Amino acid sequence: MKDDIRSGCPINLSLEVFGDKWSLLIIRDMIFGGKRHFRELLRSQEGISSNILADRLKMLVEQGMLTKADDPSHKQKAIYSLTEMTIALVPIMAQLGAWGRRYLPVSEELSIRAELMEDGGPPLWDRFMEELRHAHLGAPLDGPPRVRATLQAAYEEVVARKARERAIA
Repeated sequence: MKDDIRSGCPINLSLEVFGDKWSLLIIRDMIFGGKRHFRELLRSQEGISSNILADRLKMLVEQGMLTKADDPSHKQKAIYSLTEMTIALVPIMAQLGAWGRRYLPVSEELSIRAELMEDGGPPLWDRFMEELRHAHLGAPLDGPPRVRATLQAAYEEVVARKARERAIA
């Protein structure tokens, strides 16, 4: 953590850790998209530049939000993992998605995951966090991972339906 803390306010301190747009989008892509490599994160829909991504990843590692390790499948690649403090953001991300769906002009395909997270509520969030702990921290998991797969399948279903509707029109 930074030594030059301006305030002891928990909201201020939280924003100093993950309050910029790119940090939250990197965390989003790792949590919901399963992205763990630099190149995967670079392909964000929002178009993050490589220097900004490198800077934010470094900061998130320094803040203890992510860990970085050599990827055993490729000598020149690193793999990023969520830490417990980042996995604990799942309910907050779910609430941000619910708020955005309610008040902003979102697209159906990009908001379906938020809808399912909102509908599933705390039991779904808890299961998802359990799955993330398994994938990123090596924690045991009771049963197969299914939350991210369910969210991804719903997204793909909406994308396919929209494509069919455009083809008919």
